[in-house]
Amino acid sequence: MIPTRHRVSLSPSIVMTPEAPISRSAAAGLFGAFFALLSIAVAASCEQALAAEPTRPPAQAGYVVVHLQPITRVTELPGRTTAVLTAEVRPQVNGVVLKRLFEEGSEVKEGQQLYQIDPALYQAAYDSAVATLARNRATYQAANAKATRYKSLSAMKAVSKQDVEDAVATAQQAEADIAIAQASISQAKINLSYTKVLAPISGRIGRSTVTPGALVIANQSNVLATVTQLDPIYVDVTQSATTLLRLRKALASGGLESIGNGAAKVTLKLEDNSTYDVAGKLQFSEVTVDEGTGTVLMRAIFPNPKHLLLPGMYVHASLQEGVDRNGVLIPQQAVSRNTHGDATVLLIGDDDKASLRIIQTGQALGDQWIVIGGLRAGERVIVDGLQNIRPGDVVRPAAVEDAAIRADKRS
Repeated sequence: MIPTRHRVSLSPSIVMTPEAPISRSAAAGLFGAFFALLSIAVAASCEQALAAEPTRPPAQAGYVVVHLQPITRVTELPGRTTAVLTAEVRPQVNGVVLKRLFEEGSEVKEGQQLYQIDPALYQAAYDSAVATLARNRATYQAANAKATRYKSLSAMKAVSKQDVEDAVATAQQAEADIAIAQASISQAKINLSYTKVLAPISGRIGRSTVTPGALVIANQSNVLATVTQLDPIYVDVTQSATTLLRLRKALASGGLESIGNGAAKVTLKLEDNSTYDVAGKLQFSEVTVDEGTGTVLMRAIFPNPKHLLLPGMYVHASLQEGVDRNGVLIPQQAVSRNTHGDATVLLIGDDDKASLRIIQTGQALGDQWIVIGGLRAGERVIVDGLQNIRPGDVVRPAAVEDAAIRADKRS
């Protein structure tokens, strides 16, 4: 028995029955019409939503205006302090040290006695030289008197000419012996004075390497003590020959102006990151380049009245290279880096649209960058609101305090 076919209802107006089957083409047309109506409804709904959504206002962009101004160019270099004068104290005669006459670590004056070496032998040598001089003077007096008498007798033909010449020669020899004795006294006196070991310079004396009772030898290799002058003090720094060449070219071309009479101002930062409160001056730069490092030694001199700086300390020196009369400074917050590492800024154009530009920056000066290329006077650089702005966006410009771009008044 064949089962009865049931009706299938697709819609209120369309009924499929066994007597009226729908062709495939008719069904496809039906579904196409359905989806067309659905698309029109969705599009209309989106248009209504877009029409209802408000337009986003332009983002506010805080900007500073680029100005040309004089900027003091400064370079920071590592360095070490060096004493202006250092004297190693050594004995100049042999003997036993009797006394040490200074306190280790104290200040001493030039000529101050530091040690006493046993003077007995040298005093005896001096006394002997004095006695020899007295004897030679007596001998000379007798020889000179004899020569004078012989000259008188020679006029009367009482003595021979040879006797006269011998008497005169003896007197001259006695006179020369006086000079020898005087020289011996001077030498003995000098050696006796060397038993008092004196400070060769004024400064601070270090530890003593000998104690009373020690035997010392003239000009020995081991020093007795070292005296160092601390005020003033040198700071030696090294700069690459390439940087020095660039600086000299900039000065020669007029891009930089030299400061004063060429004695550039130098400031120091100590190892604890504190700033030394007294400025120094660049004294000289070496005339040769170190072949191993490609650097040039430069030396600055600093007053050191409080003896805060000690020889051998590591410091950071800031040297004034010169003045750029047409320099540009912008806040560091305005500068970002692209994937290639180039420095970039966002500028506001005449149409208030933001545009991206690559610039060339030099060294940092406080919280600002020195710009050496890519910006012109009068351009507006965005410094605030950067996170909401993209190149091509229309912005709402708002001037901020133009702290950027003032000359370095701290110099």
